[in-house]
Amino acid sequence: MKAIPQKLRDYYKMFGWRGPLLAVENKLSTVSKEVEVTIRGLRAPVTLRLTTSDIDVCKQFFLTKEYDFETTVPPQTIVDAGANIGLASIYLAHKFPEARIIALEPEGSNFVLLRKNVAPYPRILPIQSALWHENARINLVDPGLGKWGFQTQSRGSRNAARICHEVQGVTVDRIMQDQEIGFIDVLKMDIEGAEKEVFQDASKWVEKVGILVVELHEHLRSGCNRSFYNATNNFEQEWRQGESVYLARKGRCPAKPLSCQPRQVLEG
Repeated sequence: MKAIPQKLRDYYKMFGWRGPLLAVENKLSTVSKEVEVTIRGLRAPVTLRLTTSDIDVCKQFFLTKEYDFETTVPPQTIVDAGANIGLASIYLAHKFPEARIIALEPEGSNFVLLRKNVAPYPRILPIQSALWHENARINLVDPGLGKWGFQTQSRGSRNAARICHEVQGVTVDRIMQDQEIGFIDVLKMDIEGAEKEVFQDASKWVEKVGILVVELHEHLRSGCNRSFYNATNNFEQEWRQGESVYLARKGRCPAKPLSCQPRQVLEG
């Protein structure tokens, strides 16, 4: 008997008995069809789009568990920048049920699903905006990377990528001001290269963050790594999980023998 393909096993682990059927439907679909699925461990179903990156995002959070980390004190405030359709926010809401979560997503179709998916979670606030280095209207562009790959740029920039629409760019300190946040326990960023601009001058807010979870996109925008590490020298611990870099202040993360170690070399 031939071994069951890994993809079918992954679908079954995430979606139960319906998983293999979804895998076949996703393979055969020629349009971006919305389907409501039940993910093991979640209190409510979520809506995904077949033939898009949504199922890969689902795997990232609920199968490989890229955001499975521990804290010494339960987070009270989490900011999810680049929230896509809300799966990371939902995962974190289950992991840290006491936390208030601010979920930022700039792209229109993603935001519609984000708002729908987080509706059963009153402690998640969806906001259609993009994390940026200034508070201004900016362009959202589509470089052709799929539903998880939209990028931001200043309105005056010249870029061959297709402009989708304008969106409000907001700084971290403006979010803290608007939402009356004194301290961000966890700041998650997956913003497709805009971390270069966001961390270029983080002096107004970076000392008010306990844990950073950031996916760096140096391959998309040169200078992301340098900008990020130059702004975060006062974080004592660093580790990697999947595609994300974790930085934590002393006492925020329990010691982990392999993945969580004191920072020895700072880049930048």
